[in-house]
Amino acid sequence: MTERTSAGSRPDDAAGHVIPFPARAEPPQIAFNRDELRTIFNLYGRQVAAGEWRDYAMDFRRDKAVFSIYRRSSEMPLYRIEKDPKLARRQGAYAVIAASGLVMKRGTELARVLAVLEPPPRAV
Repeated sequence: MTERTSAGSRPDDAAGHVIPFPARAEPPQIAFNRDELRTIFNLYGRQVAAGEWRDYAMDFRRDKAVFSIYRRSSEMPLYRIEKDPKLARRQGAYAVIAASGLVMKRGTELARVLAVLEPPPRAV
């Protein structure tokens, strides 16, 4: 038996059962990949060892991924590291944003963007 379709109806299978249309695929969730997380956690680990930072949070949304850095877990984040692929061709997908909302650095390379958070070298 062949599939029967009419305008506005769903196709039937051989037994006359309705074949459902495939569900619409939702856009993929934006996330940091393994190399990006390694770069972020290297910086985070050095700052925790120095006693500057104490907590972090990750938030993965449909439009961007956010890594928030806290001095204490009960406070607002000191910095947010954001990955927004929609801005990749214009300003760069990565940004470091201060607690006040000021964009400290934006660019296409994560390591260069994170350099703004590196402490200046000290003479020993």
